[in-house]
Amino acid sequence: MRDPHTVAVIVEALRRLHGDDTARTMLTNGTTLAVVIDALLRSPMTNRDAARLMIRVLGSCDFTVTPDFNGAWHIKYVYENPKSLNVVDLSVITLDQGTFASTDIRLSLHVGN
Repeated sequence: MRDPHTVAVIVEALRRLHGDDTARTMLTNGTTLAVVIDALLRSPMTNRDAARLMIRVLGSCDFTVTPDFNGAWHIKYVYENPKSLNVVDLSVITLDQGTFASTDIRLSLHVGN
């Protein structure tokens, strides 16, 4: 594992919300980024730390991200309301593939790392 802290926090957040067996299945078979974001936002961490982890998981070599964002990509944060700094979702904007909502992005943990 290249980023064990990120993996551990995501695994723990999913386990807390969905239980051990379901979290294991989600990580092995894949789940959407939206599910991971929901679990992170419901965890006891601050919104700021959860937002940082949302980005780290996308760049982590420990997860397979589908679709593959080859080339340049940018994060667009979705906030609770216009004057809030509480992140509630995100989307990924690419130059060549368009914009992907968190529900369109799938993650799976590399097993055996």
